[in-house]
Amino acid sequence: MAGFGWKLHGDGRHLEPGEVVKPGERLTWGRTIGLGAQHVVSMIGACFVAPVLMGLDPGLALMASGVATMLFMLMTRGRIPSYLGSSLSFVGVSAVIAGQGGDAGTLTGAMLVVGACLAGCGIAIHILGARVIHAVLPPPVTGAVVMLIGFNLAPVTASTYWPQDQWTALATMLFTGLALVVLRGFWSRIAIFLGLLFGYALSWVLDRTAGQIHSAGGSGKITDHWRIDFSGVAKADWIGLPTFHAPNFSASAILVALPVLVALVAENAGHVKAVGEMTGDSLDDKMGMAIVADGTATVLSTAVGGPATTTYAENIGVMAATRVYSTAAYTAAAVFALLFGLCPKFGAVVAAIPGGVLGGITVILYGMIGLLGAQIWIRNKVDFTVPLNLIPAAAGIVIAIGGVSLKISDNFELGGIALGTLIVLTGYHSLRWLSRTAGRRGAPLLDAGTTEYDGSTGKDD
Repeated sequence: MAGFGWKLHGDGRHLEPGEVVKPGERLTWGRTIGLGAQHVVSMIGACFVAPVLMGLDPGLALMASGVATMLFMLMTRGRIPSYLGSSLSFVGVSAVIAGQGGDAGTLTGAMLVVGACLAGCGIAIHILGARVIHAVLPPPVTGAVVMLIGFNLAPVTASTYWPQDQWTALATMLFTGLALVVLRGFWSRIAIFLGLLFGYALSWVLDRTAGQIHSAGGSGKITDHWRIDFSGVAKADWIGLPTFHAPNFSASAILVALPVLVALVAENAGHVKAVGEMTGDSLDDKMGMAIVADGTATVLSTAVGGPATTTYAENIGVMAATRVYSTAAYTAAAVFALLFGLCPKFGAVVAAIPGGVLGGITVILYGMIGLLGAQIWIRNKVDFTVPLNLIPAAAGIVIAIGGVSLKISDNFELGGIALGTLIVLTGYHSLRWLSRTAGRRGAPLLDAGTTEYDGSTGKDD
């Protein structure tokens, strides 16, 4: 064994056609460090955008992602090559909590509880086996929850970011969309980041050619202001610790955040499956521990004021392009993230991203999150002529997107993501049980198709 336990693959320099570098192998340290830097570039856009959208310190988010990735490697014993970055699943939750009067501490407290629950789910999956995921969260349910989480974010873009600079938002959206469609390989994986850089540069040019803009600022008040405010950058130190804060706990905020647990379990399971298929090594026996590791990393990050973490598809894309699955490269990436997190000035530059730029980015990003739910349905061939699949999903999605609320008492109300997820989850399983108990077979509701409630993919027994 060489280095820190990674075996050198061949001569460490070349890959023959069809060859891959396994998780327990590595290339030369120079190439491995270069791959680590590439992983950082791949994930940095989403890793920074998430905390900015949630009002958290992006520098701390980057540092937390490095620590989280190292912890993940240790807990999974280096078998699962994955990078843990800032989770975008809580962006909609953060907007709801802010609307309820919560602050950053309230948000991180709610995410900490979700992280602890995620770790608990991972322990259960590790003991009972991966099949428990498919029983509790079949594709009709998982797809609906992921979809409602994404589309619930639409008002955030429409009312907060886009109005700050509509033309920059439009240009950023078009450039990002073009980059996602036209670019190939590694560059397509960082298209969101490239769109962010484009919007940033365009805002800088417009400030110097068109002057100040008369629009709503970050506070929502309409004023004359510059698109980019570098005052925070000038005050920030080159070297220093990010801003930490302690979480605080609110029952209403926790209830709003808990539905994201469904998406996180599904997301982690999907990533482990994808990595297993790419490496040719079944990782089902490690799925539970991977979820425990992500939950533990989320608890650790949010305990000091950082965002929740999750495995990043961007980095899985880098592995697919390079055929290098070495966990040594992820260790190098984690070290880079820690070093960047120690540069407050770098974080201040990110925090200065104009609202119009975020408007253009989030139009695509939020829509992509929502459509991931549809992708789950398509891949699993969910049949919506089956009433059991259709009714809970239809009701839950409309409730979440429309902001429908249910007042339980004077001090307790369910709405949006929380109520929508509850309707989908309880509706599906209760209707499934009732249909089996009654022995009922229903006719298709939308089009010709299967007539059994548990048709092609609603089936989970």
